Amino acid sequence: MARIVGLTGGIASGKSTVSQMFKDQDIPVIDTDHIAHKLLDKDTEVFDQIVETFGEDVLTPSRKINRNVLGKIIFSDKEGRQKLNDIVHPKVKEHVLHEIDYYIDEGEEIIVMDVPLLFEAGFDTLCHDTVVVYSKQKDQVSRLVSRENITEDYARQKIKAQMPLSKKKELADFVIDNSKSILETRKCFDKVLRKIKSLV
Repeated sequence: MARIVGLTGGIASGKSTVSQMFKDQDIPVIDTDHIAHKLLDKDTEVFDQIVETFGEDVLTPSRKINRNVLGKIIFSDKEGRQKLNDIVHPKVKEHVLHEIDYYIDEGEEIIVMDVPLLFEAGFDTLCHDTVVVYSKQKDQVSRLVSRENITEDYARQKIKAQMPLSKKKELADFVIDNSKSILETRKCFDKVLRKIKSLV
């Protein structure tokens, strides 16, 4: 039976770096962000529900979902964030389960789910193991400011909208510390992967 590993972290904590490390080991990674983005395309049930819930203001002039507007809803409006999650997460979970079945049929021994809101959205219930990528908040802020060209205040607002990384560390089976060098992150990853492989 395949071992399902849930990978999560905070925004700009380095989760994508660790996700790539799993891929480099030929371990399949199910990217829920990618699935969610596809679900926002026109002519999907999710697209229709979002427009019905939040109105035409969430659309660009070409009638596509305006991700910047949605981002502001997610990071500044707690009630709006919950409404959006209630629309998107169940559909994402359907796709994830379908992909898990596919990889099991392919004979994969380890399958990674890359889920930003692993614990918040209940995806951890699908996992045998959970891995959190940890980084110091000051590093998260500086990465966000540089990556997205936003203010420090908005970066902190984005971080605050998520479950604290300290809480995720408590809930996780394994923690990969990404607050030092990339070499140290790799060493930590290798150690965690060896432990997971020993459980297969």
